[in-house]
Amino acid sequence: MYEASLNELEKRLRAGPEHISIKRGAPMARYTTLHLGGPADMIVSPERPEQVRQVLTEAHQLGLPVIILGNGSNLLVKDGGIRGVVLRMCRDMQGIEISGGRIRAQAGAMMSTLSNAAADASLAGLTFASGIPGTVGGGTYMNAGAYGGEMSQVVTRVEGFDMTGEPFSYDWLQMRFSYRHTRLMDEEKLITHVTFQLPQGRREELLAEMVDFNRRRAEKQPLTQFSAGSTFKRPPEGYAAQMIDECGLKGFAIGGAQVSEKHAGFLINKGGTAADFLALMAHVQRVVYEQKGVMLQPEVRILGDDAPTAAV
Repeated sequence: MYEASLNELEKRLRAGPEHISIKRGAPMARYTTLHLGGPADMIVSPERPEQVRQVLTEAHQLGLPVIILGNGSNLLVKDGGIRGVVLRMCRDMQGIEISGGRIRAQAGAMMSTLSNAAADASLAGLTFASGIPGTVGGGTYMNAGAYGGEMSQVVTRVEGFDMTGEPFSYDWLQMRFSYRHTRLMDEEKLITHVTFQLPQGRREELLAEMVDFNRRRAEKQPLTQFSAGSTFKRPPEGYAAQMIDECGLKGFAIGGAQVSEKHAGFLINKGGTAADFLALMAHVQRVVYEQKGVMLQPEVRILGDDAPTAAV
């Protein structure tokens, strides 16, 4: 019955007048910055918001679960892969419109592209986003931030659909922004557009600030290795990276997963499995709790199924 529903969804999507990319059984390791994760039953890459709504509506009617994927930069997919439909937003939906101090961006636009577009238009407030490796949709969904800035400071409206294909539109207050969290994370809604209101700035100064942020990021973070960014949220008691470092865990590895020797807040993939990475996360949490009395909470989003025992 499940396979028949997948086949029916593919049939309905391909019957439409416009092309839509559909892949069956592709490994999620291809679509995450950690380069980990087993196969997804179906990956659909829409080109327009109307196609997004169609996928959600049809999948809901057929009883198929839908997982939203941006650039995969804050995501760990388990070795058994994902059952259901992965709706990949970053391939085509990357439009950015600027009018005065207002920017309206599609969810698939990269944060770095948005930051550069704002600076080029002499609009301030988005330089912090220049080195964040995710999409506008993903960054807004989790209220991403860096160097003292975060999305909640500049977002004015968020539009999209719920998992049945019904549209929604939230203003800043309705989004209920908090540290690395918005109401969308509790409601399972998908973003198609984000609107920003930005103050005027000086283009040269904004570009120079972005260069400085990216230089500092490259000096401190393992950007040339596979990671999902900061693995753990910043605890109220201090900084996760400092605690991990003070516990002597820099360089500690389980299988092909390792605590970065350059930045203890980053766990990196050096040719391991998602199971290695999860085991390392659990070990770090346990040691930090034993030594510091603080239970670190994952910032990375964990999805999918464990690999069958015989395949491990």
